[in-house]
Amino acid sequence: MTKRAFLPPTYAPMAWLAPSLVAIFVAAGCSGRSSNAGGGAAASSGGGSDKSDASTAGGDMPGTGSSGGSPSGTGDDATTSTDDASAPGSSGLDGGTNPSPPNDAADGAALPGWTLTWADEFNGSDGSAVDPTKWKHDVGGTGWGNNELEYYTDASQNAVVMGGNLVITATKTGASQYKCSYGTCTYTSARLLTQGLFSQQYGRFEARAQMPTGKGLWPAIWALGDNISTVSWPACGEIDFMETIGTDIMNNHGSLHMPSSYGPSGEYKLPNGASYADAFHVFVFEWEPGTIRFYVDDNLYETQTSKVPSGDTWEFEHPFFLLINVAVGGQWPGSPDATTVFPQTLKVDYVRVYQKNGTEP
Repeated sequence: MTKRAFLPPTYAPMAWLAPSLVAIFVAAGCSGRSSNAGGGAAASSGGGSDKSDASTAGGDMPGTGSSGGSPSGTGDDATTSTDDASAPGSSGLDGGTNPSPPNDAADGAALPGWTLTWADEFNGSDGSAVDPTKWKHDVGGTGWGNNELEYYTDASQNAVVMGGNLVITATKTGASQYKCSYGTCTYTSARLLTQGLFSQQYGRFEARAQMPTGKGLWPAIWALGDNISTVSWPACGEIDFMETIGTDIMNNHGSLHMPSSYGPSGEYKLPNGASYADAFHVFVFEWEPGTIRFYVDDNLYETQTSKVPSGDTWEFEHPFFLLINVAVGGQWPGSPDATTVFPQTLKVDYVRVYQKNGTEP
């Protein structure tokens, strides 16, 4: 839905694309390349393993981010929000790093016509950290190119395995020990990425997740080109396949970003007033040369192709790595307000990546 800058040293995702432009892309059917096979069909809670729901992780203790320390000022530009409380409704052939098929994948990971190439089922013991052979942490409170308010830590308060899920928690507790771009930090959260550990070109990328909710919350599961260190963002390309904001929690946005003004985006709205914060749903993009398709719960809602407008560049023919994060604030969602309840959690049951069987990518 939004453009994301990804700049060194700790990267800076999400340089905002105006909602009015996105509305134009969606209303125009993504320049005539959007397929809406799913329509308003009832969405299930998705397939995969039926792990039990995880409670809010970690107990709100101070984080241990790499660039913390006593703040030098206040400068808080966020509206004061509700103190931390229990959060309602939140209870291709590979050209990159591609290890042997994972040994922790559930039986439900088998998918006819596809070979599993990488997965994390988050089946570690409750309270354990994420697998460091699969995930790294981005750390810092730079605003990440979008005037965001969170400080990303590598602490278990913000990212932990609990109840068979990855639980990423956005919270106010302990945030004041960190310095953010606006002064003393107001929120902490987590951002995980597989850069340098896993990337893949083409295939099926799938995640089963339950979103947080509330004004100012901005969860995403997405991918960036692994050539980012040499060509920078946005020339590396970006694929967002789970992205929403807490005040529009019935809509998921599937978007592409490339080095141009063209950033096609489609959305899938859950039927019957359902919310992505109420249950788990399966988010997928299937990627082959020249084409990327987006699904929610097996409903195809968007298809993008390499036939981009003249002067624009399709940047999706090289390996991409994965990211998971919960941002707080920023140009798209705005700041939390008095209605926003913290902590809020993004729960991820699994992330799986497949390669299509046979000689064709």
